[in-house]
Amino acid sequence: MTQISSPSDRQKIKKLLSEVSDSMTRIAAERDLIKETIKEMSDEFKLPKRTLNKMAKVYYKQNFHVEQADHEEFEALYTTIVDGST
Repeated sequence: MTQISSPSDRQKIKKLLSEVSDSMTRIAAERDLIKETIKEMSDEFKLPKRTLNKMAKVYYKQNFHVEQADHEEFEALYTTIVDGST
């Protein structure tokens, strides 16, 4: 195992670990906010949380057309294999 003998290096690593920890705390808080917002929308509009999560991710990534094409490809493949149609 590598040893960090320099006090200044140890201090720098400790400072960077603190920054990472702070970032992780912010990420956790944002995840909680997202979860609560999805729950509120689900309760108010009677929509499944799973659907709202998917919509939020597609909206964030702005990739509706990619998702749509992926779904069409999946649907065609599934139908071909399960139903035996072409």
